[in-house]
Amino acid sequence: MIYDRIKGINKDWSRITLGCWQIAPSGGWGDICPSEDAERVVRSALDHGITAFDTAEGYGDGESERRLGKALGAQKDSAIIISKIWPDAELTLKAYQQHLEDSLKALGRDYVDLYLVHWPGSYFNNPDKSALLAEFMSTLKKSGKATTTGLSNFQSQDLTLLGDKLKIFSMNEVPYSLLDRAYEGESLSLCKNADIPYMAFSPTAQGLLAKPMSQEDLQMPTRQHHFLFQDPVYPHARKVWETVRNVAKELGRKPVEVALAWVLTRDNIFTAIVGSRKPEQVQEFAKATDLKLSPSQLQRLTTASDQFPMVKKGH
Repeated sequence: MIYDRIKGINKDWSRITLGCWQIAPSGGWGDICPSEDAERVVRSALDHGITAFDTAEGYGDGESERRLGKALGAQKDSAIIISKIWPDAELTLKAYQQHLEDSLKALGRDYVDLYLVHWPGSYFNNPDKSALLAEFMSTLKKSGKATTTGLSNFQSQDLTLLGDKLKIFSMNEVPYSLLDRAYEGESLSLCKNADIPYMAFSPTAQGLLAKPMSQEDLQMPTRQHHFLFQDPVYPHARKVWETVRNVAKELGRKPVEVALAWVLTRDNIFTAIVGSRKPEQVQEFAKATDLKLSPSQLQRLTTASDQFPMVKKGH
């Protein structure tokens, strides 16, 4: 495992972060992960050098946070915990403080290392609302209950509304993979200028680039509603998967490692968030940071991404 640090968090942050959406019941993944399996997944992540864990109040209505806190046990304070407030919270300081308190209670912890705003949506669509958001998040940081604060899914128009307040945030969690590069372009420039790195979620495009998709895999609600799994997009996405699989065969590695290794070479990517409900999969993707792709392999993968006709690039 490879580690780095961001300003404000004095802990080593693994370049792979465990995503904790799947370890609790949810509308996206269904009720498919018993609490015992959730604990095994988190323990497997710790055993394989993963130090950061991404959760949210919206994952299973707090159940992901509760399961994560329980599973971390004695290692709860040494781990890096990222959680998120849902954007429909009342836009008052009192409401933001209460949401954070609820997350801390679920986690069984006095603070989170990074507290994110889950989506901008239409909730922060003008400078006044954006200024209030920045003010509240700054206050939470000063309280010590959120060591650092950040954003999630904020594109260029959302970032611009924050103006000079953008610099109070430490991270932007965004979707990024060979099949989705929407946060390149102006969003990337704004974040780099404000010294805000990316946490890349869905780096394997909801598993599409990680392994062959079974019928059971394709039936997951979150995949059924995702554009990548719809006709006529899916056949084109499969072509990118074939390139990932071919590179993996050459290297004697798993496709999930190749897809992640490519993401980790990209501009401004600090860590890649990977979720699973199976401990054995954690062992596979945790090895990705040690994989070095050759210049020609990187170019083949990038070319395959460039040729994917539905790839979203540059907001």
